[in-house]
Amino acid sequence: MKISYNWLKDYLPADEVFAPYIKDIRKMEEILTSIGLEVEGVEQFESIKGGLKGLIVGEVLTCEKHPNADKLKLTTVNTGSEVLNIVCGAPNVAAGQKVVVATVGTVIHPVKGDAFTIQKAKIRGEESRGMLCAEDEIGLGESHEGIIVLPENSVPGTTVADLYDVYTDTVFEIGLTPNRMDAQSHLGVAKDVCAWLTHHTGNKADVVSPLGKPFTADNNDKPVEVVVKDATLCPRYSGVSITGIQTAESPRWLKHRLMALGMRPISNVVDITNFILHATGQPLHAFDADKIGGGKVVVETLPQNTLFVTLDEKERKLSNEDIMICDGADIPMCIGGVFGGLDSGISSSTKNIFLESASFNPGNVRKTIFRHGLRTDAAVRFEKGVDISKTVDVLKYAAQMIRELCNGVISSEVVDIFTPPADRIIDLEYSYLKKLSGRDFKKVEVKVILTQLGFKILEENEQLLKVRAPDSNPDISLPADVVEEILRITGLDNVPIPRQVKMTPGIHDNAQEALLKEKTAAWLTGNGFMEIFTNSITNDDYYPEAKNVVRIINSLSEELNIMRPDMLATGLESIAYNINRKNRDLLFFEFGKSYSAKGSDYKEKEHLSVSVTGSFSKKTWNTAEKTVDIFYLKGIAQSLFRLAGVSYEIEVDEAKGVIAFASGKDRVARINRVPNSYLSKFSIKQPVYFLDIDWALFAKLAAGEEIVYTPVPKYPAVSRDLSMVLDSSVRFSKIEEVIQSLKIKRMKRIQMFDLYESDKLGKDKKSVALNFIFSDTEKTLTDEDTDGMMNKIMKALTEKVNAEIRSNG
Repeated sequence: MKISYNWLKDYLPADEVFAPYIKDIRKMEEILTSIGLEVEGVEQFESIKGGLKGLIVGEVLTCEKHPNADKLKLTTVNTGSEVLNIVCGAPNVAAGQKVVVATVGTVIHPVKGDAFTIQKAKIRGEESRGMLCAEDEIGLGESHEGIIVLPENSVPGTTVADLYDVYTDTVFEIGLTPNRMDAQSHLGVAKDVCAWLTHHTGNKADVVSPLGKPFTADNNDKPVEVVVKDATLCPRYSGVSITGIQTAESPRWLKHRLMALGMRPISNVVDITNFILHATGQPLHAFDADKIGGGKVVVETLPQNTLFVTLDEKERKLSNEDIMICDGADIPMCIGGVFGGLDSGISSSTKNIFLESASFNPGNVRKTIFRHGLRTDAAVRFEKGVDISKTVDVLKYAAQMIRELCNGVISSEVVDIFTPPADRIIDLEYSYLKKLSGRDFKKVEVKVILTQLGFKILEENEQLLKVRAPDSNPDISLPADVVEEILRITGLDNVPIPRQVKMTPGIHDNAQEALLKEKTAAWLTGNGFMEIFTNSITNDDYYPEAKNVVRIINSLSEELNIMRPDMLATGLESIAYNINRKNRDLLFFEFGKSYSAKGSDYKEKEHLSVSVTGSFSKKTWNTAEKTVDIFYLKGIAQSLFRLAGVSYEIEVDEAKGVIAFASGKDRVARINRVPNSYLSKFSIKQPVYFLDIDWALFAKLAAGEEIVYTPVPKYPAVSRDLSMVLDSSVRFSKIEEVIQSLKIKRMKRIQMFDLYESDKLGKDKKSVALNFIFSDTEKTLTDEDTDGMMNKIMKALTEKVNAEIRSNG
């Protein structure tokens, strides 16, 4: 949020005792940061870009045609200290004129384009030692029809900045935290600064507020009736009619205030409402009073999908939760607190207005913002909460400004429909204050700070203070909130640090699972995977046939309306996002939860999901590109099980193309290729393989396994290869099952390294080559030992899978 230094000073006391703090920009920056309004940046504002620095008044002494150019002229210009030869191309330059001169070395800031420095030059053979300036060349306007001709009484050598009202300001960029709705305005910031000044100087500093001045209506010729149908949606609604306004350009001081904050002045009425917003934090809305049917304003909600055209000329379907401002004919005029309607807003022809100042339910406003994608300055204030006690005072202040600057006539009494909120009474015990803050505050010190911040002292004794929280801070409801307010003003950097810091280490029940998760993530990232974090809320279009899904009752958008029943769809969204940006080789993993419900029984399930697509190894000068497939992902799963020490059996469902990992009767993991029909929902045209691990079960099994260290063997391992021909229908898992059933303890590994299929082998036959590793911890294996084990294996394969042994060695 931007805060104007000049504007802020308007609301701070002018007493000389505070001058060292208020007039020092650096000190003010420190104060703002100290009270929790961290200054993230400081920038300088000039109403005229460049501030006309270096430009001086000159008098054209002579003006002659350039000998080498038809459209250029040679001039001699008196700058008060010297006479300069300047080549000029402006059609209106003439002797005797007083002009704006940029001498050599002056930096020019044009309206369009970058700044540049004037240099001595030769133009078509003639020397030029400066430039005679047009409006657009120095930031004064858009015109480039000719140079600026100054009044005749202008004195050569005078700085041009003295002739124009160049407004300068310092603007603080404040990082406003969500709980600081009270500081969304210059008056709110001034309140905090005054509290700081009072505490740190010992002198009472009061905000110089423009609110609360005497107010009287000029007549009651145009009253407007107001009806609020639901006070929970709009606890306060105030309004007043103003007639005979004259829409025109705003005065310079008002335009400068808005421009310093980056806003473009529009007209006096609109500028006043914007000024009030940033001055007080209270949004206002002006209706064309002549378009309010029946002279009546009704605050209500309308039926679902009612159509309404907003100021941006877009037709929107309303929700039955949107707060609507309607007229007496029940025609919607405005989305309360968010955006105006096309047919009820003011225009250049508007003469009579009805000015609204209200307080709307923050929760409803926030939902409306996201529902319609309308995040306006007013909506941002309303979604955090405004000071409900000030709506009428702000309304009166705005009406008086419109009367003064727009020649308006206040033509009704202020109407005010108000349902006061419940008082937020807080008991602050001094012992609690000391415990939480680490400081022993004086009681009078605490009272002064809280009073300056708008708290009302209801009761006090030796043990506690009973206070009522100010309406400007709806977020304050607990004693801890009050302690925070006190610490902000005294300074968080003034909290004493004890010599000893004592702590008790925490013991976590799930520490072992957390270590396993960290170990698993480290292994995956070390093997080229990237961890992703996706939204647990997704679109039910991905699950048209899913049952027992958890639906969001008040979803923020139609695309995010259910809690995900599995991890696949959100992972595919990430894959699609990357593929659309030419990143096609993806290895992703994610720890997350899925959700389901049966009636009122809601369940969460933890997962480790792994999604792969594209290549896992790039093509190089001596290696081919390797693309992922279901066997690659199977290897990843096997490695994860080995890493955790979890034993497993592999189950293959050929019909469904699914590989499952089971431990006993429990299915722990599942691998499959994602069907193309499902990938089409995400516009993914390349194969994707998906591994889903039941993480809670996986972690439980890992915790039940005792990992035992086995020393590195002292004796060398023996490698043997085996080639055989068998039926094409025999899967490697079956071969592996037959061999493992022999329970050969000295067989440490079995791996298939070649697969060959050809009609030359016979119909429906294939050749498979296996590699075996044997090792004994007690001795070096002899050929006789190895042959015995290999013969046992070959016999089993011949009998169980009808293998024809081709070679063994």
